[in-house]
Amino acid sequence: MNEIFAGIATVVLDVAINKSLDYGITTEKISLIHIGSRVEVPMRGAMKKGYVIDLKDKSPFPNIKPIGNILSDSPLITRDLFQLALWIARYYCSPLRDVFRLLLPPSIRKGMKHKEQLFVMRGKTREELIEMCITLRATKPAQALILDAMLKVKKGIFLSKLLEETKGSRGVVDTLAKKGLLILENVKIDRSPLINEEYFMSGPKTLNECQSLALKKIQSSLNDTLFQTHLLYGITGSGKTEIYLQSIDSALKQGKGAIMMVPEISLTAQTIERFRCRFKERIAILHHRLSDGERHDEWQQIRSGNAKIVIGARSAIFSPVVDLGLIIVDEEHEQSYKQNELSPCYQARDVAVMRGKLTNSTVILGSATPSLESYYNAASGKYILSVLNQRAETAALPQVTVVDMKGEFEKAKGWTNFSEKLLSGIEKRIDQGEQTILFLNRRGYHTVLLCQECGQSIKCSHCDLPMTFHLNENCLTCHLCSFNYSPPPKECPSCRGKSPLKFRGVGTEQIERALHAIFPKVRTLRIDADTTKHKGSHQKILREFGSGKADVLIGTQMIAKGLHFPEVTLVGVLNSDAGLMIPDFRVSENVFQLITQVAGRSGRGVIPGEVIIQTTMPGNATIRHAAQQDYIAFFQEEIEVRKHFRYPPFCRMAKILLSGDHQTITENIAANLRSKLVETLPSDFELHPVSPSGYKKIKDRFRYQFLIRGPTMYSLNQAIRDIQHSISWPKDIKIFIDIDPSSTFF
Repeated sequence: MNEIFAGIATVVLDVAINKSLDYGITTEKISLIHIGSRVEVPMRGAMKKGYVIDLKDKSPFPNIKPIGNILSDSPLITRDLFQLALWIARYYCSPLRDVFRLLLPPSIRKGMKHKEQLFVMRGKTREELIEMCITLRATKPAQALILDAMLKVKKGIFLSKLLEETKGSRGVVDTLAKKGLLILENVKIDRSPLINEEYFMSGPKTLNECQSLALKKIQSSLNDTLFQTHLLYGITGSGKTEIYLQSIDSALKQGKGAIMMVPEISLTAQTIERFRCRFKERIAILHHRLSDGERHDEWQQIRSGNAKIVIGARSAIFSPVVDLGLIIVDEEHEQSYKQNELSPCYQARDVAVMRGKLTNSTVILGSATPSLESYYNAASGKYILSVLNQRAETAALPQVTVVDMKGEFEKAKGWTNFSEKLLSGIEKRIDQGEQTILFLNRRGYHTVLLCQECGQSIKCSHCDLPMTFHLNENCLTCHLCSFNYSPPPKECPSCRGKSPLKFRGVGTEQIERALHAIFPKVRTLRIDADTTKHKGSHQKILREFGSGKADVLIGTQMIAKGLHFPEVTLVGVLNSDAGLMIPDFRVSENVFQLITQVAGRSGRGVIPGEVIIQTTMPGNATIRHAAQQDYIAFFQEEIEVRKHFRYPPFCRMAKILLSGDHQTITENIAANLRSKLVETLPSDFELHPVSPSGYKKIKDRFRYQFLIRGPTMYSLNQAIRDIQHSISWPKDIKIFIDIDPSSTFF
């Protein structure tokens, strides 16, 4: 039956089928179908959507069904993105259907159209309409009222606004249109988040010697259309953003497009402002807070070539940029570039490097605290290293002081949130009209509610996590599933003891309240997951702080990255050593990066800055190196530890996590899968024992995991595919494969 078709298309469906299917292409459709086309095909009596991944002359299967509808007039997935998708599926052990879901926004997959509105214009001259108004005033006052409004506008007005202003009806407007007095036209509405923003244009800044040298290396790669990865290692405030801007300018002059990736939505506002002030070209913005309509319009602007610059979080790397020539990953060390919750668990930084290779683009990775993997690649010659070791313009590195909190507790005869030095520093800045940032990586008011009799904390009944107390809502909340007790319980649910429960632990909410108790007139702003739930809240808080409407900004890790406030002259790091308690080989790197980054927010203007790090572990090497802002010393020490224990970058690592409704069954299946992999994988792979995940239970599902270390992950992909067909397990069991995990504990 295959011979009646002009060709065969191999299709990956959106539905959960772990294999591709062949469909026939009729003669009239053969010229319309390409690799990457979105199509609709028959499947089990219904039409299902999918993507064409291959075109061929024959199929080994009999009774091939014909393709149904072609949903896109041209391939929605460009050639380089299609090749990238194949690599992601292979490297990150993920079904292609999951990868394609990354490449296209839901609005594009569903076939959303551009938003249109009716625009009303005059169909006659002003003089003619004035005469008609006079005629209609007595007999048709509603029509006269509409014409009065139309005489006041310059070119026209949207129908919705016209009806709102006149309190008129659509029928009246239609009647006037039939008479030829008005003209109604459908016009496309641009839903870009930047469409109504105003910016003042500025020119490039003069670069210092280190910046100029780094830019020349990047421009050399751009001029030669070479795939090269540049690691821009520059201390905080060294002017990396100016190099990004001038690199993009060079790419645009060559007719090339650029992707600028930032790790957090909170960074996007300041980044956009700088870019809009520099470039007249259309800039597209992509992040998860956009509505479906906004994302649809931005994606279409990129695909059409109207937007040559894309700014966004990790998903921006999949933008269909025309003639892509430059990819920038700012704060490349950030964990938010890693997808941890859905398949594929891709690392956007590494995907950026691979996309650069597929498109012969220049890739820039920038950071004051590069990931150990990136700096190791630069040190070994795989990446081109540029070092910026001085702050741009007149700013100098801040003075850093480490305060041993054990001594402060003795002086206070108990727990205290603030050292005397930090309080005097805050008071000094308030008096001088300068600003302070306080960093604590815990939100809420109290982090634990403890039973004094059994010693157990009040945990979420659905998750293996102590619940956090939020004073403003007077509730205990689980930060994994949002389950809450409101108000908090009066007795322990475990032992039903009579002793009153005690709150312990400090969050940003308590720090803000305590600060007001000490300094009643202090003006504070708080930025964490609780204060930034609503769209635009990040930008609003940062804009208020930047305009001097607060003396102190209190926040979690959202404030540690890339923010530039010249009036901030003091940064306080509270409870800096908490992260070191997690049993994970990356914790030293994470804590060093976090402290160094937040310290870099101080003294970015003309006034010298100060940083106060509060810790109970002042002798810890990680704290000491972070206080000295000495990345090289930290790297040299940490890389030797990694080498000794054969951790990345000296191996590849995967975390295999299984979750299920029943604890024992889930643990047994995880052990069974591990045993099968031991038999299947080559001898140079090392498999760790099965253990409960750091969060043993989330949303009533139990989680068990084991780690795999080896020279490459491609063998693992094939082994898991083979084993999945040989092991039968209950439908509730889900397997989650995390290649290059950012955390081996949680």
